[in-house]
Amino acid sequence: MTAQTMNDIAAPLAALRLLAADFPALPAATVGVSTIFPDQLDLSFHDDFAAFEAWRSALGILPDTVTYDEQSGGRTRVLTTSADYAGARLRLIGYSAHPDHIGGAP
Repeated sequence: MTAQTMNDIAAPLAALRLLAADFPALPAATVGVSTIFPDQLDLSFHDDFAAFEAWRSALGILPDTVTYDEQSGGRTRVLTTSADYAGARLRLIGYSAHPDHIGGAP
C-alpha cells in the first residue's frame, strides 16, 4: 500500500478553507478529515441543533435530506445530512441531548 500524502486530502481541506472564508460568522464546528474517506469533510455540532441548522440553511441543503437517529439508549438525538461542496463531500452532523433524558432522568 502506498503512503498517503496531504495531496490525497486536498479536496476537503480546500472546502474547509472556502467555508471559513465564505461563512465566517457561522458557528464553529468540530472538523474532521480522514485518510479513510479522503474526499469527505465532516462538520459536527454538539449540545443542540441550532448550529447544525444554521449551516444547513446557509449551504442551501434541503431539510428533507436530513436524517434523524438516536444513540446512547435514546439519550442523544443525531441529525445528519451531506452535500457536495467545492469538490468535497461535506457531511454535517448535529448532536443534542434528548429532552426526556436531560439531567440523566429517563
